Amino acid sequence: MQSEKIEFKGALGDTLAARLELPNGKPRAYALFAHCFSCSKDIHAASRIARRLAREGIAVLRFDFTGLGQSEGDFANTNFSSNIDDLVKAAEHLASEYEAPAILIGHSLGGAAVIAAAHRIPSTKAVATIGAPADAEHVTDQFAASVDEINENGEATVSLAGRPFKIKQQFLEDIANHTLEDSVRDLKASLLICHSPTDETVGIDNASRLFVAAKHPKSFLSLDNADHLLTRECDALHVADVISAWAERYAAPDPLPAPPKPVKDGVVVQETGLGKFQNWVVNQEFAMLADEPASVGGDNSGMTPYGYVSAGLAACTSMTIRMYARHKKLPLDRVTVTVVHNKSHAEDCESCEQGKTAKIDVFDKSIRLEGDLDESQRQRLLEIADRCPVHKTLHSEVQVRSRLVD
Repeated sequence: MQSEKIEFKGALGDTLAARLELPNGKPRAYALFAHCFSCSKDIHAASRIARRLAREGIAVLRFDFTGLGQSEGDFANTNFSSNIDDLVKAAEHLASEYEAPAILIGHSLGGAAVIAAAHRIPSTKAVATIGAPADAEHVTDQFAASVDEINENGEATVSLAGRPFKIKQQFLEDIANHTLEDSVRDLKASLLICHSPTDETVGIDNASRLFVAAKHPKSFLSLDNADHLLTRECDALHVADVISAWAERYAAPDPLPAPPKPVKDGVVVQETGLGKFQNWVVNQEFAMLADEPASVGGDNSGMTPYGYVSAGLAACTSMTIRMYARHKKLPLDRVTVTVVHNKSHAEDCESCEQGKTAKIDVFDKSIRLEGDLDESQRQRLLEIADRCPVHKTLHSEVQVRSRLVD
């Protein structure tokens, strides 16, 4: 995947910092991500979801709202309306420089913002919210003890996630004017509401209100045991996987052509026609991609040819060790094999007859054995590791015959 730093002008004229996560090859769709209140684009949930979606072919732009993170401006002068305006500016930047966003994703108050902004972003086909409140005013719960001071003095400094923020009365007045149930009722896009039933920051009743108010097509994802910020990586990745699958019909078709048909005994490799080196690799019912890294002109969309050779050696080694340990009933819990391929000068090999300037291929295997094994058992398994069929193949005389076929 590729990650690009981007800047664009926000609604108040300040320069906003953004990051665009791009998949390898042409994106199936572009998405715009709005983070939670007083957070930044780099909060774990935002970065994990964006990167996971990029792996699934969806480009994601996430940015810091005015006055937050690495963006310019004064947070005290912002409000819910200016956040919506920043989202529109971000969408306009995507449309002018890349492609208009088809998918809007918002976390917490960012979820409320994408619902409110959707009607101003005509390219929107799908909206996904994560832990979103049913009304923007819900955010005042995070500084409820200071609301009276704000109303009395016009502003107050409050602590949010351990950091000081100045909140002005105009912020309270602005969020009071936004009724999200009306906005979601008028939404002209498919809606996915993701919410945890144990969310202690924005209760599950908010999801119920939004879902009841929304018209079809609408879907709901219950995030079992997740917290509001999706601090566990598995929760963020689960959300991204569901969004990717749900948004499939609202994204462009996968640009990859269908893989070739498998053969009974062998591997079929066929160019995809995309990029300089990308190929399908089909073995029985399994289809994978082979490619070269970007440093040599590839798209880095799959393992390199030597990567597949190394993977075959590592997998065969692991399976051979496991087969022997099972047969001998050894207390082996898990095997991990790491293979690094490189080329070394011929003088490293006493038996090499190609001259000092030649190079030989070296596959360096590191084997980790977990379990209650004594030293003699570990050494025996190391010996067995070198008896795997692929290891023997690489050490034997090999013939490769090539022929043209119609």
